[in-house]
Amino acid sequence: MTPAFDEITPHPDDLGELELIHERSYVIRAYRKGDDTLVLRGAVRDQKPPGLYLAEDPDPLTIHHMVVDLHVAVPSLEIVHANVVFEMHPHTLCPTIATHYRDLIGLSIARGFINKVRDMFGGPRGCTHTTALLLAMAPVAIQSMWSFQMRQAQQAGASADTPFSSPEGRQRSLMMNLNTCHVWAEDGQQIQTLRDGGQPEVPIWITQRFEKLGLDPEAWRNRA
Repeated sequence: MTPAFDEITPHPDDLGELELIHERSYVIRAYRKGDDTLVLRGAVRDQKPPGLYLAEDPDPLTIHHMVVDLHVAVPSLEIVHANVVFEMHPHTLCPTIATHYRDLIGLSIARGFINKVRDMFGGPRGCTHTTALLLAMAPVAIQSMWSFQMRQAQQAGASADTPFSSPEGRQRSLMMNLNTCHVWAEDGQQIQTLRDGGQPEVPIWITQRFEKLGLDPEAWRNRA
């Protein structure tokens, strides 16, 4: 069996006669630039296993590889820079759509962004792979704001504050996450807890890591 190209998605345990014929990977990284800019770099890559198209080829064959850079203003979450690069593509016409993605500049990457991207770049209006990558990047931007706020607090001289440790932070986080999934449903338990002045449960990944380090997970709530 051909090994998985990216071990974040291991092969199924019950492989049997399954043969790997295609793999798509998304990688998205978020960077903080000063106090007012979030930089996102995302990539999508499609690969075929060695020997599929050419029996004597020993290496995976990359057929799509697109890279997207977005700069997002904080706290407005407005996109102030957008650039798309086609590293690998099947057709000479593929890269001609790249400059079209500059129309992202001026949009908010927050609520409504996914629908806007589909309207502007879906189907024949864009590159299927690049548009799919953009749809994956938007939630990363929102998720990254928690880390953005934590780092700001640290550099301001405070300890690693949580986004919920002040009424203002609690309200910002509530509005940013409202209706993004079933946990954050506006009529759900999590939102009601926050509206009542409480805090959400300590994240499982915090609990596991703190316990591994011999620390009390509840201390995460009081880092300010």
